[in-house]
Amino acid sequence: MTTTASVSTHILDTALGRPAQGVTVRLSARTGPGADWQPLGEGATDTDGRCRDLPAPPEGTAQVRLDFAVEPYLSGNGGGFFPEVTVTFAVRAGEHYHVPLLLSPFGYSVYRGS
Repeated sequence: MTTTASVSTHILDTALGRPAQGVTVRLSARTGPGADWQPLGEGATDTDGRCRDLPAPPEGTAQVRLDFAVEPYLSGNGGGFFPEVTVTFAVRAGEHYHVPLLLSPFGYSVYRGS
């Protein structure tokens, strides 16, 4: 049995219809509401818009936060409204959480993928 959750993500630029390359993604975790966030690591999206090197959250993690530093990417593609996107979600041990970010200069959407 797996004792921790796993997390993956990718970013699609919906305005340009292509993956968003070079976006820094930071992963943090905490044991529950009100607990301090513990930074776990960061990576950058590749040519396919995927961040492939995020570490697994430690055992006992109840919530995970993904911080997407989108401002440099959007600035290089005409600018945008959001300098960063933060997504926080609950996790359970043994589950995999794929959280895609659909990004445009003036909006974004996230969901639990597969």
